Amino acid sequence: MFDGVGSVFDAGQQAEEILTACNMTGGLVVHIGCGNGRLTAALRAGDGFLVHGLDRDETRVALARKYIQSAGEYGPVSIDQLTGERLPYVDNLVNLVVSENLDGISVDEVMRVLAPGGKAYIKAGGSWKSKVKPRPDQIDEWTHAMYDATNNAVSNDSIVGPPKQIQWVAGPQWARSHDHLSSISGAVSSGGRIFYIIDEAPIAMVILDPDWH
Repeated sequence: MFDGVGSVFDAGQQAEEILTACNMTGGLVVHIGCGNGRLTAALRAGDGFLVHGLDRDETRVALARKYIQSAGEYGPVSIDQLTGERLPYVDNLVNLVVSENLDGISVDEVMRVLAPGGKAYIKAGGSWKSKVKPRPDQIDEWTHAMYDATNNAVSNDSIVGPPKQIQWVAGPQWARSHDHLSSISGAVSSGGRIFYIIDEAPIAMVILDPDWH
């Protein structure tokens, strides 16, 4: 556990070292064995991070929640009690797992929840080890409106298929209209990321000019 992180400065320094070692600039970070919550909170190094701390001990969970609330971080940073041998995430979701003590969670289970290219940063034998989940060769990218520069809208991806579960939810929650141009346009993917253009003009009146971002 990270109970030994006694000050905000120590936690901030350790979080910076971890994120730098893992080359993380954002994403979903899971901290297993969150202890007093100081490192958990510090792992949210910017608005692009969402951090979830887990601990088996009910007292530490309460302590971590109290600290995160006092720091004004609760929401983007949250804490839950860990039970069982399975992490509470769907497959291929998490970008970084940090743990000094996996506390009954197997490395295979950690790799299950990591997204392709995601990293596990785990302390073992007194030193930190980084393990990357490889990106399957069967996953393709869609870098242009019509797949790639050839304008042939056929992907070589052999894994993609009909959705079977919710992976994550992103905005906009509501489209402006079903009769006009879609609120989301120009969706492409590259390097494990999805990019798209959103019309954020008011949904109440479709006749208003679009506001693309």
